[in-house]
Amino acid sequence: MKLDVDVLRYLSKDDFRVLTAVEMGMKNHEIVPTELIDRIAHLKHGGTYKVLKNLLKHKLLHHDSSKYDGFRLTYLGYDFLAIKTMVNKGVFVAVGRQIGVGKESDIFEVAREDGTVLAMKLHRLGRVSFRAVKSKRDYLKHRNSYNWLYLSRLAALKEYAFMKALEEHGFPVPNAVEHNRHCVVMSLVQGYPLVQVKQLQNPEMVFERIVGLVVRLAEHGLIHCDFNEFNIMIDDDEKVTVIDFPQMVSVSHRNAQMYFDRDIECIFKFFRKRFNLSLQESRDDIDGSDGEEDEGERPCFSTIDKSSGFLDKELAASGFTRKDEEDVQKFIEGNAEEDIHSDDQGTELGDVKDDHSLQLLKQFHQYEGQETMEKDRNSEASESSEFETQDASDKEEHNQNMMENDAELQKRLNKQRRRAISAARRGQKTLASRNSYKDKGGRSSHNSKVQKQLSSW
Repeated sequence: MKLDVDVLRYLSKDDFRVLTAVEMGMKNHEIVPTELIDRIAHLKHGGTYKVLKNLLKHKLLHHDSSKYDGFRLTYLGYDFLAIKTMVNKGVFVAVGRQIGVGKESDIFEVAREDGTVLAMKLHRLGRVSFRAVKSKRDYLKHRNSYNWLYLSRLAALKEYAFMKALEEHGFPVPNAVEHNRHCVVMSLVQGYPLVQVKQLQNPEMVFERIVGLVVRLAEHGLIHCDFNEFNIMIDDDEKVTVIDFPQMVSVSHRNAQMYFDRDIECIFKFFRKRFNLSLQESRDDIDGSDGEEDEGERPCFSTIDKSSGFLDKELAASGFTRKDEEDVQKFIEGNAEEDIHSDDQGTELGDVKDDHSLQLLKQFHQYEGQETMEKDRNSEASESSEFETQDASDKEEHNQNMMENDAELQKRLNKQRRRAISAARRGQKTLASRNSYKDKGGRSSHNSKVQKQLSSW
Protein backbone atom coordinates (compact mmCIF):
# COMPACT_ATOMS: atom_id res chain seq x y z
CA MET A 1 0.00 0.00 0.00
CA LYS A 2 1.43 3.36 -1.03
CA LEU A 3 2.17 5.83 1.76
CA ASP A 4 0.46 9.13 0.95
CA VAL A 5 1.39 11.53 3.73
CA ASP A 6 -0.74 14.31 2.23
CA VAL A 7 -3.73 12.78 4.00
CA LEU A 8 -2.09 13.69 7.33
CA ARG A 9 -2.89 17.32 6.71
CA TYR A 10 -6.63 16.66 6.75
CA LEU A 11 -6.79 14.37 9.81
CA SER A 12 -8.04 15.92 13.04
CA LYS A 13 -7.47 15.02 16.68
CA ASP A 14 -10.68 12.98 16.70
CA ASP A 15 -9.40 10.92 13.76
CA PHE A 16 -6.21 10.01 15.62
CA ARG A 17 -8.23 9.39 18.77
CA VAL A 18 -10.33 6.80 16.96
CA LEU A 19 -7.24 5.25 15.34
CA THR A 20 -5.67 4.90 18.78
CA ALA A 21 -8.90 3.36 20.10
CA VAL A 22 -8.81 0.72 17.34
CA GLU A 23 -5.14 0.02 18.13
CA MET A 24 -5.94 -0.48 21.81
CA GLY A 25 -8.86 -2.75 20.97
CA MET A 26 -6.68 -4.93 18.74
CA LYS A 27 -4.71 -6.09 21.80
CA ASN A 28 -7.57 -8.48 22.58
CA HIS A 29 -9.58 -8.53 19.33
CA GLU A 30 -8.71 -9.44 15.78
CA ILE A 31 -11.68 -7.33 14.64
CA VAL A 32 -12.58 -4.59 17.14
CA PRO A 33 -16.38 -4.19 17.63
CA THR A 34 -17.80 -0.80 16.81
CA GLU A 35 -19.34 -0.41 20.28
CA LEU A 36 -15.95 -1.00 21.90
CA ILE A 37 -14.31 1.63 19.66
CA ASP A 38 -17.02 4.09 20.65
CA ARG A 39 -16.48 3.42 24.36
CA ILE A 40 -12.68 3.76 24.13
CA ALA A 41 -12.68 6.90 21.93
CA HIS A 42 -15.49 8.48 23.99
CA LEU A 43 -16.41 11.16 21.46
CA LYS A 44 -19.46 13.31 22.07
CA HIS A 45 -22.76 13.12 20.18
CA GLY A 46 -21.96 9.85 18.40
CA GLY A 47 -19.02 11.34 16.48
CA THR A 48 -17.16 8.01 16.45
CA TYR A 49 -19.26 6.57 13.62
CA LYS A 50 -18.70 9.64 11.46
CA VAL A 51 -14.93 9.45 12.04
CA LEU A 52 -14.89 5.72 11.23
CA LYS A 53 -16.51 6.47 7.89
CA ASN A 54 -13.84 9.10 7.11
CA LEU A 55 -10.95 6.78 8.09
CA LEU A 56 -12.44 3.99 6.01
CA LYS A 57 -12.51 6.27 2.99
CA HIS A 58 -8.75 6.94 3.31
CA LYS A 59 -8.08 3.18 3.77
CA LEU A 60 -6.65 3.65 7.26
CA LEU A 61 -9.10 1.04 8.59
CA HIS A 62 -10.59 -2.18 7.25
CA HIS A 63 -14.25 -2.99 7.85
CA ASP A 64 -15.34 -6.58 8.52
CA SER A 65 -18.90 -7.70 9.15
CA SER A 66 -18.61 -11.45 8.51
CA LYS A 67 -19.06 -12.45 12.19
CA TYR A 68 -19.92 -9.09 13.74
CA ASP A 69 -19.58 -5.43 12.80
CA GLY A 70 -16.02 -4.28 13.50
CA PHE A 71 -12.82 -2.65 12.24
CA ARG A 72 -9.09 -3.31 12.25
CA LEU A 73 -6.03 -1.19 11.50
CA THR A 74 -4.30 -1.37 8.14
CA TYR A 75 -0.57 -0.84 7.67
CA LEU A 76 -1.32 2.65 6.37
CA GLY A 77 -3.20 3.55 9.54
CA TYR A 78 -0.37 2.11 11.65
CA ASP A 79 2.10 4.22 9.61
CA PHE A 80 0.13 7.37 10.36
CA LEU A 81 0.09 6.67 14.09
CA ALA A 82 3.87 6.14 14.14
CA ILE A 83 4.60 9.19 11.97
CA LYS A 84 2.32 11.40 14.05
CA THR A 85 4.11 10.33 17.23
CA MET A 86 7.53 11.01 15.67
CA VAL A 87 6.43 14.45 14.53
CA ASN A 88 5.10 15.28 18.00
CA LYS A 89 8.46 14.24 19.50
CA GLY A 90 10.30 16.50 17.05
CA VAL A 91 12.29 13.68 15.42
CA PHE A 92 11.45 14.93 11.91
CA VAL A 93 9.06 17.38 10.31
CA ALA A 94 8.76 16.13 6.70
CA VAL A 95 8.54 12.83 4.83
CA GLY A 96 10.18 12.57 1.43
CA ARG A 97 10.52 9.97 -1.31
CA GLN A 98 10.78 6.24 -0.98
CA ILE A 99 14.40 5.11 -1.34
CA GLY A 100 14.11 1.37 -0.74
CA VAL A 101 11.70 -1.54 -0.59
CA GLY A 102 12.32 -5.05 0.70
CA LYS A 103 10.49 -8.25 1.46
CA GLU A 104 9.64 -7.02 4.96
CA SER A 105 10.11 -3.22 5.05
CA ASP A 106 9.84 0.10 3.20
CA ILE A 107 12.41 2.89 3.58
CA PHE A 108 11.69 6.63 3.16
CA GLU A 109 13.64 9.84 3.46
CA VAL A 110 12.65 12.17 6.30
CA ALA A 111 13.96 15.63 7.14
CA ARG A 112 14.63 17.39 10.44
CA GLU A 113 13.78 20.98 11.12
CA ASP A 114 17.41 22.01 10.45
CA GLY A 115 17.38 20.26 7.05
CA THR A 116 19.24 17.07 8.07
CA VAL A 117 18.04 14.09 6.04
CA LEU A 118 17.42 10.80 7.87
CA ALA A 119 16.11 7.38 6.85
CA MET A 120 12.79 6.02 8.14
CA LYS A 121 12.27 2.26 7.96
CA LEU A 122 8.70 0.93 8.22
CA HIS A 123 8.53 -2.80 8.91
CA ARG A 124 5.76 -4.58 6.99
CA LEU A 125 5.79 -8.26 7.95
CA GLY A 126 3.12 -10.39 6.35
CA ARG A 127 3.75 -9.71 2.70
CA VAL A 128 3.21 -12.51 0.22
CA SER A 129 6.99 -12.85 -0.32
CA PHE A 130 7.69 -13.31 3.39
CA ARG A 131 4.90 -15.01 5.33
CA ALA A 132 6.81 -17.85 7.05
CA VAL A 133 7.72 -15.60 9.97
CA LYS A 134 6.80 -18.16 12.63
CA SER A 135 9.35 -20.67 11.32
CA LYS A 136 12.07 -18.23 10.22
CA ARG A 137 11.99 -15.70 13.07
CA ASP A 138 11.65 -16.02 16.82
CA TYR A 139 9.53 -12.92 17.45
CA LEU A 140 6.67 -15.03 18.85
CA LYS A 141 8.79 -17.24 21.15
CA HIS A 142 6.20 -19.16 23.24
CA ARG A 143 3.09 -17.50 21.77
CA ASN A 144 0.74 -19.37 19.43
CA SER A 145 -1.43 -16.56 18.02
CA TYR A 146 0.00 -13.46 16.40
CA ASN A 147 -0.86 -10.27 14.54
CA TRP A 148 1.19 -8.90 11.66
CA LEU A 149 1.23 -5.39 13.11
CA TYR A 150 2.46 -6.72 16.45
CA LEU A 151 5.19 -8.78 14.74
CA SER A 152 6.32 -5.71 12.81
CA ARG A 153 6.54 -3.80 16.07
CA LEU A 154 8.73 -6.53 17.62
CA ALA A 155 10.98 -6.58 14.55
CA ALA A 156 11.48 -2.79 14.73
CA LEU A 157 12.26 -2.95 18.45
CA LYS A 158 14.81 -5.72 17.91
CA GLU A 159 16.53 -3.92 15.04
CA TYR A 160 16.77 -0.66 17.01
CA ALA A 161 18.32 -2.48 19.99
CA PHE A 162 20.91 -4.29 17.83
CA MET A 163 21.78 -1.15 15.90
CA LYS A 164 22.29 0.83 19.10
CA ALA A 165 24.49 -1.84 20.69
CA LEU A 166 26.63 -2.41 17.58
CA GLU A 167 27.18 1.32 17.21
CA GLU A 168 28.43 1.54 20.81
CA HIS A 169 30.95 -1.25 20.13
CA GLY A 170 32.40 0.45 17.05
CA PHE A 171 30.74 -1.52 14.25
CA PRO A 172 30.07 0.30 10.94
CA VAL A 173 26.28 0.56 11.22
CA PRO A 174 23.83 3.47 10.82
CA ASN A 175 23.20 5.75 13.78
CA ALA A 176 19.94 4.73 15.47
CA VAL A 177 17.92 7.88 16.26
CA GLU A 178 14.44 6.82 17.47
CA HIS A 179 11.81 4.11 17.13
CA ASN A 180 8.06 3.94 17.63
CA ARG A 181 5.70 1.04 16.90
CA HIS A 182 6.98 -0.51 13.66
CA CYS A 183 9.02 2.54 12.64
CA VAL A 184 12.80 2.99 13.07
CA VAL A 185 14.54 6.30 12.28
CA MET A 186 18.28 6.14 11.54
CA SER A 187 20.98 8.16 9.87
CA LEU A 188 21.06 8.08 6.08
CA VAL A 189 24.03 6.12 4.74
CA GLN A 190 25.83 7.97 1.95
CA GLY A 191 26.57 5.17 -0.43
CA TYR A 192 25.18 2.45 -2.66
CA PRO A 193 24.16 -1.15 -2.09
CA LEU A 194 27.01 -3.50 -2.97
CA VAL A 195 24.77 -5.31 -5.43
CA GLN A 196 24.69 -2.17 -7.62
CA VAL A 197 28.49 -1.75 -7.67
CA LYS A 198 30.12 -3.06 -10.86
CA GLN A 199 33.74 -2.06 -10.23
CA LEU A 200 36.01 -1.51 -7.21
CA GLN A 201 39.49 -0.06 -6.97
CA ASN A 202 40.64 -2.58 -4.34
CA PRO A 203 38.25 -5.54 -4.37
CA GLU A 204 40.64 -7.70 -2.28
CA MET A 205 40.76 -5.11 0.49
CA VAL A 206 36.97 -4.69 0.50
CA PHE A 207 36.54 -8.45 0.56
CA GLU A 208 38.84 -8.86 3.58
CA ARG A 209 37.07 -6.00 5.36
CA ILE A 210 33.63 -7.54 4.84
CA VAL A 211 34.70 -11.05 5.90
CA GLY A 212 36.41 -9.53 8.92
CA LEU A 213 33.09 -7.98 9.95
CA VAL A 214 31.40 -11.39 9.92
CA VAL A 215 34.18 -12.86 12.07
CA ARG A 216 34.15 -9.86 14.42
CA LEU A 217 30.41 -10.17 14.91
CA ALA A 218 30.86 -13.85 15.82
CA GLU A 219 33.59 -12.92 18.29
CA HIS A 220 31.07 -10.65 20.03
CA GLY A 221 28.48 -13.45 20.16
CA LEU A 222 26.28 -12.52 17.18
CA ILE A 223 25.58 -13.81 13.66
CA HIS A 224 23.92 -11.56 11.09
CA CYS A 225 22.06 -14.40 9.25
CA ASP A 226 21.40 -12.20 6.16
CA PHE A 227 24.87 -10.92 5.36
CA ASN A 228 24.84 -10.48 1.58
CA GLU A 229 25.38 -7.85 -1.12
CA PHE A 230 21.89 -6.40 -0.57
CA ASN A 231 22.56 -5.49 3.10
CA ILE A 232 26.04 -3.99 2.61
CA MET A 233 26.43 -0.31 1.70
CA ILE A 234 29.63 1.08 0.22
CA ASP A 235 30.53 4.71 -0.54
CA ASP A 236 32.93 6.34 -2.98
CA ASP A 237 35.85 5.84 -0.57
CA GLU A 238 34.98 2.11 -0.38
CA LYS A 239 33.88 2.41 3.23
CA VAL A 240 31.56 -0.45 4.21
CA THR A 241 28.36 -0.10 6.28
CA VAL A 242 26.14 -3.00 7.36
CA ILE A 243 22.33 -2.66 7.56
CA ASP A 244 19.28 -4.82 8.37
CA PHE A 245 19.50 -6.53 11.79
CA PRO A 246 16.10 -7.99 12.88
CA GLN A 247 17.12 -11.59 12.09
CA MET A 248 20.39 -11.69 14.07
CA VAL A 249 20.94 -14.70 16.35
CA SER A 250 23.41 -15.74 19.02
CA VAL A 251 26.43 -17.98 18.48
CA SER A 252 24.74 -20.34 20.97
CA HIS A 253 21.87 -20.92 18.56
CA ARG A 254 21.45 -24.53 17.44
CA ASN A 255 21.87 -23.47 13.77
CA ALA A 256 24.60 -20.92 14.42
CA GLN A 257 27.26 -22.69 12.37
CA MET A 258 24.89 -23.07 9.42
CA TYR A 259 24.02 -19.35 9.48
CA PHE A 260 27.68 -18.37 9.79
CA ASP A 261 28.73 -20.58 6.87
CA ARG A 262 25.85 -19.24 4.79
CA ASP A 263 26.91 -15.62 5.38
CA ILE A 264 30.50 -16.44 4.44
CA GLU A 265 29.37 -18.35 1.36
CA CYS A 266 27.28 -15.38 0.15
CA ILE A 267 30.30 -13.06 0.31
CA PHE A 268 32.66 -15.57 -1.34
CA LYS A 269 30.19 -16.34 -4.10
CA PHE A 270 29.48 -12.67 -4.87
CA PHE A 271 33.12 -11.53 -5.03
CA ARG A 272 34.14 -14.59 -7.03
CA LYS A 273 31.41 -13.98 -9.59
CA ARG A 274 31.35 -10.15 -9.75
CA PHE A 275 35.05 -9.25 -9.35
CA ASN A 276 36.69 -12.54 -10.48
CA LEU A 277 38.66 -13.02 -7.27
CA SER A 278 40.59 -16.29 -6.96
CA LEU A 279 39.18 -17.68 -3.71
CA GLN A 280 39.33 -21.16 -2.27
CA GLU A 281 36.38 -23.37 -3.10
CA SER A 282 36.50 -25.41 0.13
CA ARG A 283 37.84 -25.14 3.69
CA ASP A 284 41.22 -26.53 4.60
CA ASP A 285 40.57 -26.63 8.32
CA ILE A 286 40.39 -30.44 8.23
CA ASP A 287 44.01 -30.83 7.05
CA GLY A 288 44.86 -28.16 9.58
CA SER A 289 46.89 -24.99 9.59
CA ASP A 290 46.76 -24.49 13.40
CA GLY A 291 44.08 -21.80 13.13
CA GLU A 292 46.20 -19.55 10.87
CA GLU A 293 44.22 -18.28 7.90
CA ASP A 294 45.91 -17.30 4.65
CA GLU A 295 44.59 -14.64 2.32
CA GLY A 296 41.39 -15.80 0.67
CA GLU A 297 40.90 -18.72 3.04
CA ARG A 298 37.39 -19.33 4.30
CA PRO A 299 36.98 -18.70 8.08
CA CYS A 300 35.88 -21.65 10.19
CA PHE A 301 33.20 -21.20 12.85
CA SER A 302 34.83 -23.60 15.32
CA THR A 303 38.19 -21.74 15.32
CA ILE A 304 36.76 -18.30 16.12
CA ASP A 305 37.43 -16.95 19.59
CA LYS A 306 33.96 -16.02 20.83
CA SER A 307 35.04 -14.33 24.07
CA SER A 308 35.46 -10.74 22.85
CA GLY A 309 32.00 -9.76 24.09
CA PHE A 310 28.60 -11.01 25.10
CA LEU A 311 26.24 -8.89 23.04
CA ASP A 312 23.90 -11.86 22.64
CA LYS A 313 23.47 -11.90 26.42
CA GLU A 314 22.94 -8.15 26.65
CA LEU A 315 20.35 -8.10 23.86
CA ALA A 316 18.79 -11.55 24.50
CA ALA A 317 19.54 -12.68 20.94
CA SER A 318 17.87 -15.73 19.48
CA GLY A 319 19.25 -18.97 20.84
CA PHE A 320 20.71 -17.45 24.00
CA THR A 321 18.98 -19.25 26.91
CA ARG A 322 18.99 -18.71 30.65
CA LYS A 323 21.47 -21.59 31.04
CA ASP A 324 23.86 -19.79 28.69
CA GLU A 325 23.51 -16.67 30.81
CA GLU A 326 24.49 -18.61 33.94
CA ASP A 327 27.51 -20.10 32.16
CA VAL A 328 28.63 -16.66 31.01
CA GLN A 329 28.28 -15.34 34.55
CA LYS A 330 30.49 -18.18 35.83
CA PHE A 331 33.03 -17.43 33.12
CA ILE A 332 33.13 -13.75 34.11
CA GLU A 333 33.61 -14.57 37.79
CA GLY A 334 36.40 -17.02 36.94
CA ASN A 335 34.85 -19.97 38.75
CA ALA A 336 33.96 -22.19 35.80
CA GLU A 337 37.21 -24.15 35.82
CA GLU A 338 37.28 -24.50 39.62
CA ASP A 339 33.78 -25.97 39.74
CA ILE A 340 34.52 -28.62 37.12
CA HIS A 341 38.12 -29.71 37.82
CA SER A 342 40.84 -29.45 40.41
CA ASP A 343 43.77 -27.06 40.28
CA ASP A 344 46.12 -29.46 38.53
CA GLN A 345 43.66 -29.99 35.68
CA GLY A 346 42.52 -26.38 35.46
CA THR A 347 45.35 -25.19 33.24
CA GLU A 348 44.76 -27.98 30.75
CA LEU A 349 41.02 -27.38 30.52
CA GLY A 350 41.40 -23.62 30.46
CA ASP A 351 43.27 -23.80 27.18
CA VAL A 352 40.40 -25.63 25.48
CA LYS A 353 37.88 -23.13 24.12
CA ASP A 354 35.74 -25.46 22.06
CA ASP A 355 32.78 -27.02 23.90
CA HIS A 356 33.13 -30.29 21.98
CA SER A 357 36.82 -30.53 22.83
CA LEU A 358 36.01 -29.81 26.46
CA GLN A 359 33.53 -32.68 26.58
CA LEU A 360 36.06 -35.06 24.98
CA LEU A 361 38.69 -34.01 27.50
CA LYS A 362 36.25 -34.67 30.36
CA GLN A 363 35.53 -38.14 29.03
CA PHE A 364 39.28 -38.81 28.71
CA HIS A 365 39.86 -37.89 32.36
CA GLN A 366 36.94 -40.08 33.43
CA TYR A 367 38.41 -42.98 31.41
CA GLU A 368 41.82 -42.50 33.07
CA GLY A 369 40.13 -42.47 36.48
CA GLN A 370 38.35 -45.73 35.71
CA GLU A 371 41.67 -47.41 34.71
CA THR A 372 43.36 -46.34 37.94
CA MET A 373 40.40 -47.61 39.95
CA GLU A 374 40.62 -51.02 38.23
CA LYS A 375 44.34 -51.24 38.97
CA ASP A 376 43.70 -50.46 42.63
CA ARG A 377 41.04 -53.15 42.77
CA ASN A 378 43.39 -55.79 41.32
CA SER A 379 46.10 -54.93 43.84
CA GLU A 380 43.65 -55.03 46.71
CA ALA A 381 42.29 -58.43 45.60
CA SER A 382 45.61 -60.16 46.31
CA GLU A 383 45.89 -58.57 49.73
CA SER A 384 42.33 -59.47 50.78
CA SER A 385 42.55 -63.21 49.88
CA GLU A 386 43.56 -64.07 53.47
CA PHE A 387 40.36 -62.68 54.93
CA GLU A 388 37.87 -64.23 52.49
CA THR A 389 36.79 -67.05 54.81
CA GLN A 390 36.14 -64.72 57.72
CA ASP A 391 34.14 -62.35 55.53
CA ALA A 392 32.01 -65.24 54.23
CA SER A 393 30.99 -66.32 57.75
CA ASP A 394 30.15 -62.73 58.70
CA LYS A 395 28.00 -62.39 55.58
CA GLU A 396 26.01 -65.57 56.43
CA GLU A 397 25.22 -64.30 59.93
CA HIS A 398 24.18 -60.95 58.53
CA ASN A 399 21.85 -62.58 55.97
CA GLN A 400 20.14 -64.69 58.64
CA ASN A 401 19.46 -61.60 60.76
CA MET A 402 18.07 -59.79 57.73
CA MET A 403 15.70 -62.69 56.92
CA GLU A 404 14.36 -62.75 60.49
CA ASN A 405 13.75 -59.02 60.41
CA ASP A 406 11.99 -59.32 57.05
CA ALA A 407 9.66 -62.05 58.38
CA GLU A 408 8.64 -59.90 61.37
CA LEU A 409 8.09 -56.89 59.12
CA GLN A 410 5.92 -58.95 56.76
CA LYS A 411 3.73 -60.12 59.66
CA ARG A 412 3.19 -56.54 60.82
CA LEU A 413 2.27 -55.39 57.33
CA ASN A 414 -0.26 -58.22 56.86
CA LYS A 415 -1.84 -57.41 60.21
CA GLN A 416 -2.20 -53.70 59.34
CA ARG A 417 -3.63 -54.60 55.93
CA ARG A 418 -6.34 -56.80 57.49
CA ARG A 419 -7.26 -54.04 59.94
CA ALA A 420 -7.60 -51.51 57.11
CA ILE A 421 -9.82 -53.84 55.06
CA SER A 422 -12.12 -54.56 58.00
CA ALA A 423 -12.40 -50.84 58.84
CA ALA A 424 -13.29 -50.04 55.24
CA ARG A 425 -15.98 -52.73 55.15
CA ARG A 426 -17.63 -51.38 58.29
CA GLY A 427 -18.21 -48.03 56.63
CA GLN A 428 -19.87 -49.58 53.54
CA LYS A 429 -23.37 -51.03 53.26
CA THR A 430 -23.91 -54.48 51.80
CA LEU A 431 -25.43 -54.97 48.40
CA ALA A 432 -28.65 -56.37 49.84
CA SER A 433 -29.16 -53.43 52.20
CA ARG A 434 -28.65 -50.93 49.37
CA ASN A 435 -31.14 -52.71 47.12
CA SER A 436 -33.72 -52.93 49.87
CA TYR A 437 -33.28 -49.24 50.61
CA LYS A 438 -33.78 -48.28 46.99
CA ASP A 439 -36.83 -50.58 46.70
CA LYS A 440 -38.53 -49.20 49.79
CA GLY A 441 -42.09 -48.13 48.89
CA GLY A 442 -41.65 -49.22 45.30
CA ARG A 443 -43.58 -51.57 43.09
CA SER A 444 -41.56 -54.66 44.06
CA SER A 445 -42.13 -54.08 47.77
CA HIS A 446 -45.91 -53.78 47.13
CA ASN A 447 -45.92 -57.11 45.24
CA SER A 448 -44.07 -58.84 48.10
CA LYS A 449 -46.71 -57.64 50.60
CA VAL A 450 -49.55 -58.98 48.44
CA GLN A 451 -47.83 -62.38 48.19
CA LYS A 452 -47.51 -62.57 52.00
CA GLN A 453 -51.24 -61.84 52.47
CA LEU A 454 -52.25 -64.51 49.92
CA SER A 455 -50.05 -67.11 51.63
CA SER A 456 -51.63 -66.31 55.01
CA TRP A 457 -55.14 -66.84 53.57
